[in-house]
Amino acid sequence: MSGTPLPPPAQPPPPPPGAAGPDGAAALPPPPGTDMTGICFRDQLWLNTYPLDRNLVFDYFALSPFYDLTCNNESLRSRQIHPLDMSHLTKMTGMEYVLSDVMEPHLFVIRKQRRESPEKSNAMLAYYILDGSIYQAPQLCSVFASRISRAMHHISKAFTTACSKLEKIGHVETEPDTAASESKTQKEAIDLKELKRVDHILMSLQRKLQPAPPPPPFPEGYVPSEQEKASDDLLALEALPPQVDPIIDQGPAKRPRFQ
Repeated sequence: MSGTPLPPPAQPPPPPPGAAGPDGAAALPPPPGTDMTGICFRDQLWLNTYPLDRNLVFDYFALSPFYDLTCNNESLRSRQIHPLDMSHLTKMTGMEYVLSDVMEPHLFVIRKQRRESPEKSNAMLAYYILDGSIYQAPQLCSVFASRISRAMHHISKAFTTACSKLEKIGHVETEPDTAASESKTQKEAIDLKELKRVDHILMSLQRKLQPAPPPPPFPEGYVPSEQEKASDDLLALEALPPQVDPIIDQGPAKRPRFQ
């Protein structure tokens, strides 16, 4: 009887960049040149040992994961030449780091660029060292995208808040309007008895007036239309003897007197 083969054991997920692996060794950082704006490097032991100035700042920067070992500065370091010596960097082509702005000892700005000739170089990325902490400066398009996204978020939130306020105002205003309309409807409710009484009064007044003169006769051979026939029937009904009004013709109703 053959046994059922067991499934292979599940492999653990790879550790995130910068985290320690299963054997305790630190994982490799992302390659230089990628988006590393969320990374900050600081070596407090080095800062306690050496001063941070324009002569040693590049050695401190070379310890960070932002440093690319394939740059021209590393070639100068291997030949015991200062890595920021522009007299040698301008004679080379390829990727290099230059110190663009300095405010000792707090701020150092290092620009990564690709040199094509002694007079032409194209900037790629920028890094700044602020009080011993190294950061990658975000690109201008990323800054604009972040600011626009933040502005759109606040504008959308403002419109949502305004809409909610408007709904509450409209709801508050419609409540008294609804109550007033309901009370007005109740006040304007028609009393059928009162309506019949008014009809009797109008009919009695109409009967007391002189009747309208009869219309002139139609010419010979003329056939009246249906509307004219209907008007004749209405006049015939009005010529009938008046009916007795139970309210007006019989006088006012007698009211009991209270002693």
